[in-house]
Amino acid sequence: MKAVVFHGIGDIRLQEVSDPKLKDPFDAIVRLTASAICGTDLHMVRGTMPGMERGTILGHEGVGIVEEIGDGVRNLTPGDRVVIPSTIGCGNCSYCREGYYAQCDKANPNGPAAGTAFFGGPKETGPFQGLQAERARVPFANVGLVKLPDEVDDDDAILLSDIVPTGYMAAENAEIRPGNTVLVYGCGPVGQFAIACAKLLDAGRILAVDALEDRLAMARSQGAETINFEKEDPIEAIKELTKGIGADRVIDAVGIDANRPHSGPGAKKAGKAEPSEKSAKSKNNNDEGNWHPGDAPSQVLSWAVETVAKAGTVSIIGVYPVNAKSFDIGKAMNKNLTVKMGNCNHRRYLPDLVEMVRNGTLVPSEILSQTEPMTSAIEAYKAFDKRQPGWLKVKLEPSGEEQLAA
Repeated sequence: MKAVVFHGIGDIRLQEVSDPKLKDPFDAIVRLTASAICGTDLHMVRGTMPGMERGTILGHEGVGIVEEIGDGVRNLTPGDRVVIPSTIGCGNCSYCREGYYAQCDKANPNGPAAGTAFFGGPKETGPFQGLQAERARVPFANVGLVKLPDEVDDDDAILLSDIVPTGYMAAENAEIRPGNTVLVYGCGPVGQFAIACAKLLDAGRILAVDALEDRLAMARSQGAETINFEKEDPIEAIKELTKGIGADRVIDAVGIDANRPHSGPGAKKAGKAEPSEKSAKSKNNNDEGNWHPGDAPSQVLSWAVETVAKAGTVSIIGVYPVNAKSFDIGKAMNKNLTVKMGNCNHRRYLPDLVEMVRNGTLVPSEILSQTEPMTSAIEAYKAFDKRQPGWLKVKLEPSGEEQLAA
């Protein structure tokens, strides 16, 4: 089968790999009808999330048809159409039973202290072969796989695999109350759904910060008041918009990408210009030379602490690697802030979110900007990495031959 495979920083390839096989009684084999490219995938390709093993299939978002099930899977039948949660949980440990599937004690083969297990990630996450492929083995399938109703098509379902639950968890962790002013840093896919979910939680006002005009335009279409940090200082703009108080709730939907040096009114004085992309097989996709993600405080987290109101809440859903260590703890403490963060517990939210999509409360496909065949995956990665206008969220589909054979 075809799959997108990691071979090194800046080096990914579409190639033929062996079909997956059942290994455990609770496994299932799923034929993918849709996958997607996520910003987290770029962390692996850029090297800002270390520990990737050569030969790992990328991707943690998937929708497909169950083809085989292990003897322990009693709630699925071959032919069932399902969405695959990005993070993996066993369903039996105390963490899963409390809804913390991303902190499962059993799923990660590296042990209970190893952290979140997810598809297509570094060695410390499993590793588990990813979902940018024609087929995938799904462990703990009796718990993880969620059946899809006919009313939810692949364009909506692929975003339920990761982005929609992640945006919802960001809004939930922000402790949004009716009437609150909510500030979202980052208008990528997660940020867009954080905005949508803040609206579901009856936010009074929503402010959104980014530097890409197409993303800001989408945020405005949702009713957000937008700020381009390349054109104005976001701290000053937010102070003006909130009469010096700040936002009640702030969401960081950017993560480690906030440390990629940029220019403009909101940049730190020591910042450099935004890097240009190197070739697909370069040593590093950035032009920062000796820049490393853990070297400096996160620009967005610094802004978040500065722009949240006293006694407010900061929700961190953007991904940070373990070597990112700096945070404005002194300012946060002296403002009596609540800070909540973590990897998304996808399986916890999926049943309710599937129903919201089925009844039209949420329409995830509104942010799906590109649909590409699996054979164009490498070119799609390049365009997505450059953040070209219109490349907000990329869905990948199997080859035409595979579709016809299905």
